[in-house]
Amino acid sequence: MPAGTQRERMGGCRLSDIWIGIIMGIVEGLTEFLPVSSSGHMILTAHLLDFTGERAKTFEIVVQFGAVLAVLVLYRRRFLSLLNFNLAKSKGLNALHVVMAMFPTFVAAVLFYSPIKTYLFGPMTVVWALVAGGILMIVAEKANRRITAETLDDLTYRQAFGIGCFQILSLWPGFSRSGSTISGGMLLGASKTAAAEFTFIVSVPIMFGASGYDLYKSWEYLDWADWPLFLTGLGASFLVAMLAVVTFINLLKRISYTWFAVYRFVLAAVFFFVIL
Repeated sequence: MPAGTQRERMGGCRLSDIWIGIIMGIVEGLTEFLPVSSSGHMILTAHLLDFTGERAKTFEIVVQFGAVLAVLVLYRRRFLSLLNFNLAKSKGLNALHVVMAMFPTFVAAVLFYSPIKTYLFGPMTVVWALVAGGILMIVAEKANRRITAETLDDLTYRQAFGIGCFQILSLWPGFSRSGSTISGGMLLGASKTAAAEFTFIVSVPIMFGASGYDLYKSWEYLDWADWPLFLTGLGASFLVAMLAVVTFINLLKRISYTWFAVYRFVLAAVFFFVIL
């Protein structure tokens, strides 16, 4: 069988690898840190491009590292400051905040990894997650709450742990890590911008760990011939994610969080009629 025919059969690709990498990388970069579900967008885009199979799943794991790298670059000074474990400080974000936010999700992922992979990675479950996440976002926006953490440095350990508990919802594909943690932060007294920035910071070690483990499990599907696809997607994801994060923070200061929920409902409808 000719190599090109075999490649199309394995990946279901109708576009060149470079174009698939660019398109999927842009989608990942745009949606990974917005409360709109990157997994939902990636599944929908892959379906429209007819880009499926184990090769496609491995690509989706690899391309996430581009988005993570974007946050590392944008918040590099903040990450360097987290290396200081001076817990005696009366105020200011430190590494313990991040650890406490990661802990609930880490425990849940270890305990429920197999059931999550078996039962929650389906088109219909993604639709329900989009809707449920949108409802949570509206509740967070409309709730009568008192803001006690205007900035990152105002967050308490209790708030960090509580945000981590909300982050467990992100294990449900389609719910969105940003959607769950930003909403949780708002309900716990953090401003939208503080909750969003804390979400970005906590997502880096979470995504490195989760994507690294998934990549290890998918190592057999990596092929040197696929590196143009992977590198193109990685680069596109990195550049677009940098722009998306900065734009999102500015948008949160100007528009209602409810608009992102409305978008999720529209996406759920599109997902339902296109995929199902």
